[in-house]
Amino acid sequence: MADTQTQQTKQTKQAAGARTVSPAKTLSVFSLAMISVGAVLSVRNYPSMAVYGWSSIGWYVLGTLLFLIPLTLSSAELATGWSSGGGVYEWVKVAFGEKAGFIAVFCEWSNNIVWFPTVLSFIAGTLAYAINPKLADNGWFMFVTMMAVFWLSTLTAWLGPKITARINNLGVVLGSLVPSALLIAFGVAYVVAGKHSALPAFSLPAALPSLKPSTLPFVATVVLLFAGMEMSGFHALEVKDPKRDFPVGMGIAALVVFAASVLCTLAMGLVIPAKDLKLASGIMEAFQTFLKAFSLSGLVPFCAVLIALGGFALLTTWLVGPILGLGVTARAGDMPPVSRRVNKHGIPVNMLVFQGIIATVVSFAYVVFPSVNQAYWVLSAITVMLMCITYMLVFAAVIRLRIKRPDVPRAFKIPGGLPGVWIVGGLGFVATAFTFIVGILPPSGMELFKLGSGFHAEVATFLSSAVSKKVAEVVAADMVKFIPAVAYSAIILIGTAILALPPLVFLRLKKPSWVSKDPD
Repeated sequence: MADTQTQQTKQTKQAAGARTVSPAKTLSVFSLAMISVGAVLSVRNYPSMAVYGWSSIGWYVLGTLLFLIPLTLSSAELATGWSSGGGVYEWVKVAFGEKAGFIAVFCEWSNNIVWFPTVLSFIAGTLAYAINPKLADNGWFMFVTMMAVFWLSTLTAWLGPKITARINNLGVVLGSLVPSALLIAFGVAYVVAGKHSALPAFSLPAALPSLKPSTLPFVATVVLLFAGMEMSGFHALEVKDPKRDFPVGMGIAALVVFAASVLCTLAMGLVIPAKDLKLASGIMEAFQTFLKAFSLSGLVPFCAVLIALGGFALLTTWLVGPILGLGVTARAGDMPPVSRRVNKHGIPVNMLVFQGIIATVVSFAYVVFPSVNQAYWVLSAITVMLMCITYMLVFAAVIRLRIKRPDVPRAFKIPGGLPGVWIVGGLGFVATAFTFIVGILPPSGMELFKLGSGFHAEVATFLSSAVSKKVAEVVAADMVKFIPAVAYSAIILIGTAILALPPLVFLRLKKPSWVSKDPD
């Protein structure tokens, strides 16, 4: 997930009440592709996929066909047909009404509330390797470092889009593209040198995704990898020939993202067994192992700072972008007037502080949960659930608007006429809905808490008075597994509901005085 300078500038102007102007057709196909690569490719996602080993190839292919391509094509048609800058709010509102539009854009913002701590934990876990790698497993170190980085980035975001754009441009190159290239290079050198590989021998069946109950929850990881590609749709009008140039640019971007993701994921798998991978600090574990193998251990702190810079740039940009997206709904009167207050840079300062307070509370999960891995996974799962709500509405909107508003000019249309829209939008909707459903399930081996032998013995003793000892033992064993699974699903559902339903409350309390009197 990332943002771009162009998109943030548009949203800032909108928050300040400026008119939207038609973008100049200045982007080349290559520039469009690189903008999209910068919006999606992130080194922090590699550990989540590296646990699959060779089958990560199949998962990436599946995610590209079922989610990345449908999302890219759908957002391009919607962005070129409804290009005033309202984004998902405008698209969904025109298709299904104000309530649905508000929910879509609110979930786009609220998923960041639980996404921020995962990025912060990645930064903290990475910085630990510049000091002492053992600190990456220390909940209090993680929390304190996360808060220091978060409020520093909030202060940076307060200074406006020019500052954050400069940090973002530097961070994408130094903190994402360079580490990805280094990881691939180290992986190739490692194989050529004939060093021991943690990956088993390659076979075609091993490269296929393993579809079974224990692995289905990891489908959410694939969605998280490719989320953000809809941002490219906002640039479809900036190329000379959208019908020709946009699909080509997106094809290049998809290939680059796919190739870099697969190669970097496999490079990590070469040196770290799947069972030992840590989601927050796995990327630095891989670099530490590679550098040690080539007698370059002294460069570990340098790599840590480089990757942390990339995470900081990503965080700083997204601190403001989604809030500015809510600015459209605030000006329409869907939120209290206090949410519209901006500083001289056009940054909604009240919302920025409010967002910071909530993210701080959510980040405390890294102290409460038994392990950093568990906190990271739970927060990532809630993030994906909220994303799925937004994306299901977007996929439904592209179909609805092709039927409801077929005469609205679109510089880019999903090819194939109405059947083509049904196939692309329907495929994306079904894949996203499936992800939402399986996202509720706990992944194999990921328990919020464990009910130990004491609980098992007490339940077995209690039941033995009513049933045989053998049956009591079996039932007790099942309860030890069942209760943590139910607790996990409950936390995911409750967390998602708390962050998705406030629009219904705001609309219920809405007053005429909430509507902005500023000229558009």
